[in-house]
Amino acid sequence: MSYQLVLFDWDGTVMDSIDRIVSSVKTVAKRAQLTEPTADQVRDVIGLSLAPALEVLFPKITEHQINLLQGYYRDEYEEYDDTATPIFDGIEQVLQYFQQQNIQLAVATGKTRAGLDRLLEESGLSHYFCDSMTADEAKSKPDPDMINRLAARHNIEKQHILMIGDSILDIGMANNAGVDSIAVSYGAHTHEKLSKQQPLAIVAKPQEIIDIVKRVGQPTK
Repeated sequence: MSYQLVLFDWDGTVMDSIDRIVSSVKTVAKRAQLTEPTADQVRDVIGLSLAPALEVLFPKITEHQINLLQGYYRDEYEEYDDTATPIFDGIEQVLQYFQQQNIQLAVATGKTRAGLDRLLEESGLSHYFCDSMTADEAKSKPDPDMINRLAARHNIEKQHILMIGDSILDIGMANNAGVDSIAVSYGAHTHEKLSKQQPLAIVAKPQEIIDIVKRVGQPTK
């Protein structure tokens, strides 16, 4: 199979941000005097848009509380929590490989447009991506809306699209859209949990993505 468009999730796939997300949610719960979720519970909602994620974690909260918690979370994640969020070792080499093969790259993320744009700029990776789709522009994962919109925007057939992500929501979105996927087990979800979604492959480190793509087929130039 030859790929013309490769989509990357951001948190837990490109950026090692899972620990900060978990820490921020726990702090927000304490601030709002809500039952603090476990780390695994937070990991399971990473990839959802923020409001649906909060509804899952705190099922009894009102719409007004959801709005407050979203503000608390953004303040905590962006301004106060100092947990490091480096780019995963080896991920830039993967982006470079695809770029050298003339394959278009895009981001499909549960982050907001403002949040993603800030991180693309801060990370120095923005020049690798020709496009992106965020939670405030499309339906939340695992709905295929993000992939469908990007496929239509770039006029690329589904068999030439690959999704790469660390969550069952990422792989579920790919399955729902009818595109291939590679799961990474260094992010939110374990190999065992990811395998139930039956991705094309599961890798333990970014560099293995290149090996899988080479084995599947040569890219279209």
